[in-house]
Amino acid sequence: MKQLEGQVRIPSGCAVSAVISREGKRMDGQAVIESMKPMHDRSNGLGGGFAGYGIYPELRDYFALHLFFRDHACRKECEAFLKERFDIVLAEEIPVRKLPEITDEPLIWRYFAAPLRSALRTMQVDEKEFVVRTVMRLNAQFPGTYVFSCGKNMGVFKGVGYPEDIGRFYRLEEYRGYCWTAHGRYPTNTPGWWGGAHPFALLDYSVVHNGEISSYDANRRFIEMFGYQCTLQTDTEVIAYIMDFLLRRQKLHLTEAAAVVAAPFWSTIARRSPQEQEVLTYLRTVFSSLLVTGPFSIILGFEGGLMALNDRLKLRSMVVGEKEDRVYIASEEAAIRAMEPNAEHIYAPTGGEPVIVRVKEGTY
Repeated sequence: MKQLEGQVRIPSGCAVSAVISREGKRMDGQAVIESMKPMHDRSNGLGGGFAGYGIYPELRDYFALHLFFRDHACRKECEAFLKERFDIVLAEEIPVRKLPEITDEPLIWRYFAAPLRSALRTMQVDEKEFVVRTVMRLNAQFPGTYVFSCGKNMGVFKGVGYPEDIGRFYRLEEYRGYCWTAHGRYPTNTPGWWGGAHPFALLDYSVVHNGEISSYDANRRFIEMFGYQCTLQTDTEVIAYIMDFLLRRQKLHLTEAAAVVAAPFWSTIARRSPQEQEVLTYLRTVFSSLLVTGPFSIILGFEGGLMALNDRLKLRSMVVGEKEDRVYIASEEAAIRAMEPNAEHIYAPTGGEPVIVRVKEGTY
């Protein structure tokens, strides 16, 4: 029998990467596209995507709604609905570059909009909650319409294809942002389609994920009790909603949210100080249904920062590096070297311990 050990690569599914400038310096999307090339074999062409922060400075006060439409009839129906609820200052197709590698793309549009004051008064909610409810309704009740990004001064760009091709397709070298995240998909138990590619986003939170969520049904059942609806046929979607629920609605800190999603083992909690035991026990008890089990590494993007997090046992790879004011995160060191050959302080975060990077306040 032929010896195959060492000759067959086991990719461990999916690739994630990110770069952020602590000084808020804007960079184009080319570097993060380059980071995906050495991780090509972690994808299989069924999904790639990127999120950029700080990319719409001239329209920073408006929510940037990125949508997929099956056809123009779906678009017109959606636009009529949006005009009843928003002041739309700009509506346009998202510019793309036609490539032979990218096929069967839907209509891809973006709308820069602000909720109408009258609509906010009617629903008696703030503008963020208003946008979330609008997105959930569109994705659940408007067949052929999918909102895949809805934050301010940020945007998600994703589709079916290898990530380096998706980056060229969306012409990301023409955008400039202080933070970028990227994903190459290798779906194993969910379909490969445009809405199911990563990142998954809600408001300014975006998530890229490598791994499997064995707790998906428990997580989904809990989060849907609070008005969220998982409609995009990929388990990672629920993580984006969990983060919105914990950080925006419950007003937890990032470290507390990490202690919910990747909760320490009870034996670990028992070794902490009495004050830490009290906090961690409270989080594990109150939010027990939001513990994400299974192997995972995730990168959470948000306004002004990033958080990287592994599962408690670190069953998926993730490394971090630095150079000057920039911090790099990726599934493999090769991806960091593709962005910055001279990156320093390369290390692998401990399982369950978040790596949080924030941009200096006021610079973005």
